[in-house]
Amino acid sequence: MRSEKNLKRIRIMADYQFGKGSGGVLFEDDVSFQFSKTKRVRQVLHQGERIATVRARDSMFTLSIKGAALLHSHLSYPGMRVVVNADAVPFVSAGKTAFAKHVIEIDPDLRVGEEVLVVDESDNLLATGQLLVTPQEVHVMEKGGAVDVRQGIL
Repeated sequence: MRSEKNLKRIRIMADYQFGKGSGGVLFEDDVSFQFSKTKRVRQVLHQGERIATVRARDSMFTLSIKGAALLHSHLSYPGMRVVVNADAVPFVSAGKTAFAKHVIEIDPDLRVGEEVLVVDESDNLLATGQLLVTPQEVHVMEKGGAVDVRQGIL
């Protein structure tokens, strides 16, 4: 019963953070959990592979590349996406910061601090990370990071 309660809770959290239906896509019925010392869900795993981590400070999810791929297949373009040009692809896919000057397009509804999907111009997933600036700022910045990449596909 406890696992069903945790599963329901994390699905609701994912729906809130990523949009309706995201919880069911990210977290199948057979996921397992790793708990903190205070018995709160910290890691969500599927077949031993991490899908997401719940941040302690704000209870929001950070995604693994597997979790990002699941979310990428669920969300329609341009949802949760930051599109980078071809020059940035090898660096971002290797886990390096996505700089503002390389951003071609960005979901205008994103907010600073949100988990984002970094994609190329053909909408191929390159990485997942945290947005560092607003969508409006990214278009006027000439220097600096736009996405703190957590994990790339390579």
